[in-house]
Amino acid sequence: MNKTDRLLAIILELQRNRVLRAEDLAATFETSKRTIYRDIQALCEAGVPIVGSTGLGYSLMEGYFLPPLSFTVEEAVALLIGTGFIEHKLDTGYGKHAQSSRSKIEAVLPDSVRKEAARVRTTMRLLASDKSSENSVREKEYVEALRRVILEKRKVSFKYTKVHSTASESRHSIRTVAPYGLVLVNGSWVLVGHCDLRQELRHFRLTRMQELSVLEDQFTFPSSFNLQEYAPMDDRHITVRIQADRGIAHKIKECNNFYLEEFSDIIDGLHATFRVRHIEELLPWLLQWGADIVVLEPDSLRNRVREEAEKLLRRY
Repeated sequence: MNKTDRLLAIILELQRNRVLRAEDLAATFETSKRTIYRDIQALCEAGVPIVGSTGLGYSLMEGYFLPPLSFTVEEAVALLIGTGFIEHKLDTGYGKHAQSSRSKIEAVLPDSVRKEAARVRTTMRLLASDKSSENSVREKEYVEALRRVILEKRKVSFKYTKVHSTASESRHSIRTVAPYGLVLVNGSWVLVGHCDLRQELRHFRLTRMQELSVLEDQFTFPSSFNLQEYAPMDDRHITVRIQADRGIAHKIKECNNFYLEEFSDIIDGLHATFRVRHIEELLPWLLQWGADIVVLEPDSLRNRVREEAEKLLRRY
């Protein structure tokens, strides 16, 4: 840490902790007490109102805050929760920046706002799902790699698994892609980019990518592409209607299935409508509910469910 960064950090530490001894600051910044004495002198000469008390330590004069920001409790809570979200969903690099940002935000809050924000935050908690799973770890690593190559405008190559593929398609393929941006969809990161294999703009879930490698090939962003305004073409042309038994109706409502369009309560349970590109995209999800769900249409999906049920019967 250079001197300028350390001087700012000292102010933030004093704002957060009220009173600190020279040895406390020296331990925090891994330097000598003599260096801290010089830093304190430099800050005082720059007009920062630091008060030194023998036997107690250093403190800032009441009312001095840097920078001069004024947050309401709700704004402070929103910012602090946001840093937690970044730690969970972005890579390690941004996770560390989120931690330091949280410390700085807490440091600039007046005591009353900081205490009330801390009280409100005790009523909420953000948990990461499958934090230690192989897919989750790899996803974070890929987020870090991809966000860098997007800025560098370099192509990437990876093996991609299409989980819900039709019988005529290969489940695994090697893709070379010009990455345009990353989008968080329903808790999962998706890469938007131009695929050399398909010769069009495609979407790739990071959890379905393996063996990611950065290529030397560079690309140029099309002038017409804007990630913030981008809306993918909806090619889900197959409508699926199901009936769910009353006992699982609430679970269907809460499942947040990507393909779910609408649902309505009926006497015996629930009617739900989905839209998909291929019936296989919904098949695994339907099978998990067993006999508690009945496919009403299309007939092609009813037949596929019947085929899978017959396979299960033969196995048992």
